Amino acid sequence: MTNLLSNSDARRIFLAKQGLSAPPNRALTKAGLLDLIHDLGFVQVDSIQTVERAHHQILFSRNQTYRREHLTALLEKDGALFEHWTHDASILPSAFFKYWKHKFRDEELAIVERWRKWRGEGFEASFDETYDRVVKDGAILARELKADGHVSGGWWNWHPNKTALEYFWRTGKFAIAGRSNFQKIYDLVERVIPAEFHEQEVSREEFIDWACRSALTRLGFATHGEIAAFWDLLSPDEAKAWVAQHRHELIEVMIEPALGGKPRSSWAFADFLASTDTYPEAPARIRVLSPFDPMIRDRNRTERLFGFFYRIEIFVPEPKREYGYYVFPLLEGDRLIGRIDMKADRKKGTLDVKRLWLEPRVKPSAGRLEKLDAELERLARFAGVEKIVYLDGWRG
Repeated sequence: MTNLLSNSDARRIFLAKQGLSAPPNRALTKAGLLDLIHDLGFVQVDSIQTVERAHHQILFSRNQTYRREHLTALLEKDGALFEHWTHDASILPSAFFKYWKHKFRDEELAIVERWRKWRGEGFEASFDETYDRVVKDGAILARELKADGHVSGGWWNWHPNKTALEYFWRTGKFAIAGRSNFQKIYDLVERVIPAEFHEQEVSREEFIDWACRSALTRLGFATHGEIAAFWDLLSPDEAKAWVAQHRHELIEVMIEPALGGKPRSSWAFADFLASTDTYPEAPARIRVLSPFDPMIRDRNRTERLFGFFYRIEIFVPEPKREYGYYVFPLLEGDRLIGRIDMKADRKKGTLDVKRLWLEPRVKPSAGRLEKLDAELERLARFAGVEKIVYLDGWRG
């Protein structure tokens, strides 16, 4: 018997797994925020603040009572969250720290020789000096260690001590104690991550099982490649071996794609089909998503499930951009209906809408534009600006 899941059911389930089906106005406590991040798995961090920083917008799009100070407290006071890498820099529950120890070891093996060759002589001395300084003096910013006369630049031009700070962070000796104007503050792990988290150890087998099981739980259904890509902790071969080893717990599900064509074979836990009716419909309102939203992080999966092709064009030369530098996807109910180019002008107190693109077969009806305006009003308040300004030509 073929287990076929319709595209509408697949979208509904995935949106619920992504925290986008819960009531967006339900009061979110600090404990509730920690639960939300745990259920998502990670929230990507990015410095760009075209409207709002990515991590704040990701959380706001799921619950509009989200408070930034709760995230700061969980990260910098409670030690309930920590920053490290998935596919990119992300905020993660500290309960996952024991699993990240395997990533630290993998990172150490992968980068120490490369960085030694890259930095040349004096590599070890600068690293020892940096480590001793943090042990002795405590939390520190990279700029406090900057050598006289060093010219700043990208990662390729980091001064040796900045390289050391990043190395010790990437390999789990240092942790991010906080941020100052978005610059990382580094300190020893044991002074940042509570002992109940940083002292735990798990075997490699336990680590692989957790990485696959937790990824599939958050995805609902997935190929072994999607399982591996969720955390970016394992290779596709490791995920494939895990699937083979746990076939007795899994079923094969055929997922109907959004734009027709052959259904995609995926894996799910054995009780998955029995629970499909328990997932609610997503709210009908329009929501603006961050370009780094975890729901659209896997661009190929997004295209299959939603028929929506999205690429961020930050690194595309301006004449070659199809849309714009930092364009936000629009979610309406369970459909990705278009994208919008806008920027918060905090000096003028405005949210400037430059351009709206709706997908084919999505009509700019009066009701839909009213819903968009209501969402932009909510987002403007969250970003700390007073009014929305639709610039000339915003409708194309």
